[in-house]
Amino acid sequence: MSRTRTVIFGGSFDPIHVGHLSLASAVCESGLASEVWFMVSPQNPHKQGCCMTDENVRLHMVRLATEGNPAFKASDFEFSLPRPSYTINTLNALEQAYPDREFVLLIGADNWKKFDRWYKGDEIVSRFGVIVYPRDNGDVPELPAGVLWLPATLYNVSSTMVRDCVAAGKEIAGLVTDVVAEFIEQNKLYRKI
Repeated sequence: MSRTRTVIFGGSFDPIHVGHLSLASAVCESGLASEVWFMVSPQNPHKQGCCMTDENVRLHMVRLATEGNPAFKASDFEFSLPRPSYTINTLNALEQAYPDREFVLLIGADNWKKFDRWYKGDEIVSRFGVIVYPRDNGDVPELPAGVLWLPATLYNVSSTMVRDCVAAGKEIAGLVTDVVAEFIEQNKLYRKI
């Protein structure tokens, strides 16, 4: 029986924006996988010490943004794992919990440049595989076996940009989906106190 190829797109998603959704769409459209799970990270080991919006609020925004797309799933799988969430531990736990799926990791070229510093990065590549998407200048890095390049459109948007716009009282239409923008507004997220 063939297993469903599932891409794990991990991140803080604070908040999820149109660039994230575009990348996930590119994964499915390119035939690299049939589904993308947005793995909301409760505590990113590479972002320790910075304050993030509550994990359940971030998860809710991902659910709002992905609603209606059967290929996308908002996942709180890491919420029940020991913290900080190391990717190899998440992938191992996913493999045990979902034996009907074949998991692949999606990361940006910026993270690929420092992948040698990731905990058990070699094991992630050899056992699960990695898909790298363009960041910044869009240059294609040299990739070893087990690592694929995702040709995707670069969006000039980041979660930091969205938060900064809200804090400055600027419009975020076009940076996030309408439902996420509405949720941010209703819940007064990212405003300066």
